[in-house]
Amino acid sequence: MIKNFEQLMAKVKEMKNKTVVIAAAHTSSAINAAIMAKKENIANSLLVGDKQYIDKYLQENASEFVNDFYIIDTGEDLEKAAAESVKAIREGKADILLKGKCATATLIKVVLDKEKGLRTGDNLSDVLVYEHPQRLVLMSDGGINLYPGIEEKISIINNAVKVAHALNNNKPKVALLAAVEAVNPKMPATVEANTITKMYKKNRVKDCIVEGPLAFDGAVSKMAAKAKGIKSEVGGDADVLIVPNIEAGNIFGKALTYYCNYRVTHVVMGAKVPIIIASRVDTAETKMLSIALGVLSSQ
Repeated sequence: MIKNFEQLMAKVKEMKNKTVVIAAAHTSSAINAAIMAKKENIANSLLVGDKQYIDKYLQENASEFVNDFYIIDTGEDLEKAAAESVKAIREGKADILLKGKCATATLIKVVLDKEKGLRTGDNLSDVLVYEHPQRLVLMSDGGINLYPGIEEKISIINNAVKVAHALNNNKPKVALLAAVEAVNPKMPATVEANTITKMYKKNRVKDCIVEGPLAFDGAVSKMAAKAKGIKSEVGGDADVLIVPNIEAGNIFGKALTYYCNYRVTHVVMGAKVPIIIASRVDTAETKMLSIALGVLSSQ
């Protein structure tokens, strides 16, 4: 099992190089991520965007890489950059899609286009991986699905489990988070978690172990699980945390970064290829780690 980002990077370096296409790559953090991925030998990059900006940036900041990236010039047209990037995926020129300067909604709209997009029939969901001092833990979904119902949550679980498998965790323990462990009709998250757990026991959700509802402490702390009398394989030892809605996931993810100072990376699963929806405040290192996660998840 891969337990930290150093092991993740080492694993990816052993693999055959993939190519990431960066949609609207005319921004410093996106170009720096491409440079770092090249330096670390984890991925090649196809840059789609304003060629004049990209060339100038490379000349002024990393002249040794001027000839290392193929560039598709779309000027400053962000929609065209998104469309050309998805087209490159469909034509087999790239294996992973990374959002650059274009808006998330712009890119996702092209990805979900029925004729020219990257749909598979599955729901998209963002899988965040954070580097806990003891191991890597996954959380979903704090970026795509607003208020997922039972079927959407099953897709969210399946997408997260695929990433867990890529991290060499063959039987991840999945906790369906809520405020309490008891099923309360006035708390929909508890009802849905209980339903999904029953579906898992009927073999509807596979290749993992599912338990819920579980409060956060009961999911991650063995001491708390014991104190609460939680007797399950997941309680106190969860590998994957499924949040009830986007607010919970968004707040949780940002708390990991700004309060815990944990390193995080994330990837959107459910399309034909992994998609990296980088935040405007993500550093080049975070984007590079996300590229590495995307490479690993593309297998």
